[in-house]
Amino acid sequence: MLTLDSQRQYTEMELNVACGGVEIAREPQRLEEFRRRMTSAKAWGIDAWLVSPKEVLELVPFVDESIILGGFYTPSVSVVDSLQAGTLFRERAQAKAALATFANIEVLALETNTGAITAVVTDQGRIETEHVVIACGVWSPRIAAMAGAHIPLTPAVHQMIDVGPIPILEATGSEVGYPIVRDMDVFMYERQTAGSMEVGSYAHRPIFHRPDDIPSIQASRLSPTELPFTAEDFDEQLEDALELMPDLLETAEIKYAINGLLSLTPDGFPLLGETPEVRNLWSAAAVWIKEGPGAGRMIAEWMTHGVPEIDPHQSDIARFYPYARNDHHVRARCAEHFNKTYGIVHPREQWESERNLRCAPYHTRTEDLGAIYFQAGGWERPHWYTANAPLVEEYGVEDRPAEWDARWWSPISSAEHLALRDRVGMVDLAPFVVFDVSGPGALDYLQTMTVNSCNVAVGRSVYTPLLDYHGGFRSDLTIMRLGEMQFRVVTGAFDGPRDEQWFRKHLPVDGTVTFVDRTSALATIGVWGPRARDLVSAVSEADLSNDGFPYGTTQEVLFGSLPVRLFRISYVGDLGWEIYVPMENGLAVWDALWRAGQDHGVVAVGAGVYGTSGRLEKGYRLMGAELGSEYNPVEAGLARPKVKSADFLGKEAYLAAREEEPAAILCTLTVEDHVASSDGVKRYMTGSEPILTASGERIIDRKGRPSYVTSAGAGPSVGRYLLLAYLPPEHAVVGTDLEVMYMGDRFPVRVAVAGSTPLFDPDDLRMKS
Repeated sequence: MLTLDSQRQYTEMELNVACGGVEIAREPQRLEEFRRRMTSAKAWGIDAWLVSPKEVLELVPFVDESIILGGFYTPSVSVVDSLQAGTLFRERAQAKAALATFANIEVLALETNTGAITAVVTDQGRIETEHVVIACGVWSPRIAAMAGAHIPLTPAVHQMIDVGPIPILEATGSEVGYPIVRDMDVFMYERQTAGSMEVGSYAHRPIFHRPDDIPSIQASRLSPTELPFTAEDFDEQLEDALELMPDLLETAEIKYAINGLLSLTPDGFPLLGETPEVRNLWSAAAVWIKEGPGAGRMIAEWMTHGVPEIDPHQSDIARFYPYARNDHHVRARCAEHFNKTYGIVHPREQWESERNLRCAPYHTRTEDLGAIYFQAGGWERPHWYTANAPLVEEYGVEDRPAEWDARWWSPISSAEHLALRDRVGMVDLAPFVVFDVSGPGALDYLQTMTVNSCNVAVGRSVYTPLLDYHGGFRSDLTIMRLGEMQFRVVTGAFDGPRDEQWFRKHLPVDGTVTFVDRTSALATIGVWGPRARDLVSAVSEADLSNDGFPYGTTQEVLFGSLPVRLFRISYVGDLGWEIYVPMENGLAVWDALWRAGQDHGVVAVGAGVYGTSGRLEKGYRLMGAELGSEYNPVEAGLARPKVKSADFLGKEAYLAAREEEPAAILCTLTVEDHVASSDGVKRYMTGSEPILTASGERIIDRKGRPSYVTSAGAGPSVGRYLLLAYLPPEHAVVGTDLEVMYMGDRFPVRVAVAGSTPLFDPDDLRMKS
């Protein structure tokens, strides 16, 4: 979205030059990737099509078509004059008397007071200010450190040469007369620059620098971010370029060659927003030219209104846990993903670097069961267990025939799902993020933060969204009332840092509320299934009957001599409890449950069930998937019949949304036929695919939002493959036949649920009895 918004702004400034772009494939796997890219293009309304080697040659008449298998052509790919764009933006702001610029000024320090920015100290004087935006590119970490904040990026080398003059390019008489070529399988690109060809590479070894080591302007031969070229790192890539464009490049000279510096982040996304360490200190870093204007508008809206129009979830600098903000982690992750810039990356793909940093106290037990770990908030979380492989045959679970669909997935996960529904499962929930909120002002504070009322009896709980100032989702979480002035907030591993920043940002300044992160002090184990009560009763003398321990309540009990907190709640739609235990007792509690569970058919169950199949069968929403700032609780099916009297963030916008017909309704869809028309192979969506009408047209609601798959996964207990998606009201009707596009094919889907009624056990009898 940032790229699309930026291109729109460049076009309005008459600086966007559409030259087109063609990505070429040398390997069959890349052609398959291009089919996936067609799906993405359709989802976002971008014109694109697959082209043959001959058609590539027609677009770019100087490539050797014999070494390529095909291409992916996008006519809207553009180039811009970034210097001119910056000049126009600056002049526009100066004309409004909104900007003053000062050249050749060095920042020496940033001053803070009580956790907020107060001043910038320069070699020419001190400037008092209430807000500072760090938009300093590769130097951003250095500047942030002056205030005690972190901007987790590393300056990294991107090698580029300029070859010319080349007559066929000079003959165009333009800066760029041919489409940009991306030679994807060798991680290179070739782009015309007037009469020369620019050749860039992401295939060389990762070469990192530290912000403090970048030479000054005075010490630089060209510019501080244009370092001396290391030819030995480019030799192999030059051979690849000569192979692709032999007639063009073999006789031309290298006019210019640099090791240019760009900013890399641990996950490859920009770093935007208010830093979690210092209030009103903002980051606008790791932004590419293609995202520049969009990022600028996002930051301006964020600072002015408290929330930007485009959902910042993936780019929010607050998304990183403390362990992921240091230079060691940043470099390790950037070293891994640098050569994946043009790589084929699966949406479920896991990192190889920086693993086993956060492990549950019973990690050795899950290891012994053959756990396949995915990372969640830095924690090693079992996704399925190879020890459960015999369950696949027991339940007759089918594998997925297409390798891409089966990658980072196992039929064991669906078998674990069915075993939990039949018997009882234990789930490692150590990545849960837990905050304790206490003090005389705790209730009033939480009431201002949450949509649903926290003024419940001690021992009760509330599931509630948190809204931003415009009524969109900021979070969704569960809160237990542990005492008159004591509450426990539980949120997901992928949103912990953002949620903590949001809560701390709004803490009262009078000291009446204490906010403590308990995540590293508590381990959590989930026990669910029809035999869950039998299992937990075997290790506790507490009354676990429906009357003694109703759904949605919490109690502190003993497992033998060990104190634990039981919370009767379910994200998988079955009877059971979340069990919170001090970290030092976690192993003993796991062992006690596992021993007792042998008499009840206990199965270790991975997050593939907890976070996907069990969740989807119940239609439960997920922050960052179904829930984001662009949608509201009415559209998500989370609006309750009444609104609490207490004021809360986003209340005015929420009340307004309740008064109007929703522009979209979150629905559960079932895939009616998995067989692809192109090759007869059964296919299984992974998420983000466009939902189309039965005639293949894009679906867009009245707010301009396209319909696409927000979550996808198996529904083993209902015997269907399930998709969640927002649909305009005219399409959000049970029984409506639509289509989903995947891998370039269209598959029939049907609306099974419009709203929040679960497809599995719609009356919630299993988990509430």
